[in-house]
Amino acid sequence: MKRFFLLMLSIWRQQLKVYLTVALTGAIIGIFVLAPSYDYIYAREQTIDPLSSIEYVLKQIASLFTGNLSDESAALLIFYAEIGAMLGLLSLVLYKFIHQRLINIDHLKTELDKDLLSIIQKGEGSYLEFKSSLRWDMVESRVNRSLEGVVLKTLAGFLNSHLSGTLLIGVSDDGQIIGLDKDYQTLKKPNQDGFEQNLMAAISNNLGTDLCQFVHVLFHVVDNNEVCRLIVSPAPRPVFLDQGNTPKFFVRTGGGTRDLNIREALDYIHGRWKRVK
Repeated sequence: MKRFFLLMLSIWRQQLKVYLTVALTGAIIGIFVLAPSYDYIYAREQTIDPLSSIEYVLKQIASLFTGNLSDESAALLIFYAEIGAMLGLLSLVLYKFIHQRLINIDHLKTELDKDLLSIIQKGEGSYLEFKSSLRWDMVESRVNRSLEGVVLKTLAGFLNSHLSGTLLIGVSDDGQIIGLDKDYQTLKKPNQDGFEQNLMAAISNNLGTDLCQFVHVLFHVVDNNEVCRLIVSPAPRPVFLDQGNTPKFFVRTGGGTRDLNIREALDYIHGRWKRVK
């Protein structure tokens, strides 16, 4: 648990720095742009000052540095600083929301243009992995719930990666299409809907409900065998998976998924999420 809290503390510090920087920038804009602009408009309406807008704003800024402000003007500056800070934070939230969705849309368009067989022919790699099943043990011919943990481990690795990844379920390590029939037989609802519901419930319960939107589920049929294709987009936050009541941090390395130690995880998180996107 100590490891988990150290990781989260590092993340919170990075995020706090970003939000404080944005709020401070907004406050400065409020003081040096919004406040003088409002004063200029008011002055023009009252025909008090014949200066141009630029000259007036520069004059107001100069008065800030000389300290030649009344109590009323100082109160107004604080008000505009607060407005600027709130607008800055709001802009950051909107940017993150729109930017992430544009990235997801572009990636999905690219992935949907790819043919399943051509994907399988590439073989497993840093951003592609095959799993024979979700919960049916092909060797022991029985339900093995620990296999779900193996799938979740791979998904966590993809979510923590810089780039998107693809997981194919129903395909053996050597690229042979096995299908999902055995998995279907273990479900109360033995079809694609039941499979997807079970998978998304596992993601929600073990990785986080907010991450379900970054795992896109598709089904393909090849020679009467169904294959589940998971297109995984990079997560906006570090993803941990509990194993033995211990939160672990996984990343993709080569053609596999590896658990990082505390120092490696801190360095990776700092580089991966050092900027709010």
